[in-house]
Amino acid sequence: MRSVFEVWIRVIVIAHATAGMVDQTRAEQEKHFLTASGNKEPFPSLFDPHSRELSVVVPSYNEESRLPVMMEEAMEYLEKRQKKNPSFTYEVIIVDDGSKDRTTEVALGYTKKYGADKVRVLTLKKNRGKGGAVRMGTLSSRGRLILMADADGATKFGDIEKVEAGLENLSPKPENMAISCGSRAHLEKDSVAQRSLFRTILMYGFHFLVWFFCVKGIKDTQCGFKLFTREAALRTFSSLHVERWAFDVELLYVAQCLKIPIAEVAVNWTEIEGSKLVPFWSWLQMGRDLVSIRLRYITGAWRLESPRKTQ
Repeated sequence: MRSVFEVWIRVIVIAHATAGMVDQTRAEQEKHFLTASGNKEPFPSLFDPHSRELSVVVPSYNEESRLPVMMEEAMEYLEKRQKKNPSFTYEVIIVDDGSKDRTTEVALGYTKKYGADKVRVLTLKKNRGKGGAVRMGTLSSRGRLILMADADGATKFGDIEKVEAGLENLSPKPENMAISCGSRAHLEKDSVAQRSLFRTILMYGFHFLVWFFCVKGIKDTQCGFKLFTREAALRTFSSLHVERWAFDVELLYVAQCLKIPIAEVAVNWTEIEGSKLVPFWSWLQMGRDLVSIRLRYITGAWRLESPRKTQ
C-alpha cells in the first residue's frame, strides 16, 4: 500500500514539474495584419462580440504549393454563398506557422485579391505547431461560428454545410456552446485496405489510446475540419495546452469535461500528398501527449482555465 502511495506521489510531482504553461503572449508582428494596400491593422479579439457570420481559420506550415488549391475552392464557395445570401458575411484567417517558404506571400495574394476584410494573414514569429496556429487564429477571429480547415484541402469545403447542420441539430446548447466535427470514420475500411500493416497497427493503437485516456464516443478526433460556436471556441481554446498533433484530443477532452455537446458528421475526404505528419515519430509524439493530457488533468497540473484576454 505504501509503495503504491509513493508511486502516485512521484507521478503527481513529475506531472506538475513537467507541465509547462503555453505562452499566449504575442510578438509585435503577430498583433497586426496587412491590408491590401500594405497598411498594418490590429487583429480583433475572440473576446469581442462577433461581427461576421463565419470565420475560417487555416493553419499553414510550408504550404506555398498546397494552399492555393484549398483557397481557390474555399473562396469560390464562400463568394457564391455570399452572392446568393448577402447577409452571410465571412472571413478567412490564414495562419503562417513560422514557415520557411513563401506561405505568407502566397496568402497575402488573396488579401490583395479579395481585401483584408475577407482574407487576413497572421504570420507567427516562430513555429508553434498546428494546435498553436489554430489557437492564435481563433483568438483573432470575428465569426459567430469558427471553422478550422486544413491548408491541404483534403476535406471538400462545401461539406461545411454538413457540419453546420450537425451543429444546429445539437440541442440543448448550454450557454450557446457546441462543436461539430467532420469525420473520416466512414472511410476507415477503404483506408485500411490501402495502408501497410504497420501503419494500420499505429492507427488502431492511437484510436485505443484516445478512447482509453481522453475522449469517448468520437470515432475520428483528428479530422482537421471542425466547427465551433464562438462561445465554445473561447471556452475550449482558453484551456488548450498541447500545441502540436494531439491538440484536437485535448480540445475535445476539455469540451467533454465541460459537457459541451459535440456532433460527429461524415465528410468527403481525400488524402493529399505533402503531409507534415511523419508516420512513426508523429504517432509516438501523439501517444506521449495523450498520456500527458490525462495525467496532468487528473493530478491537477493542468486545469480548465477561465477565458482571459492576453496581449
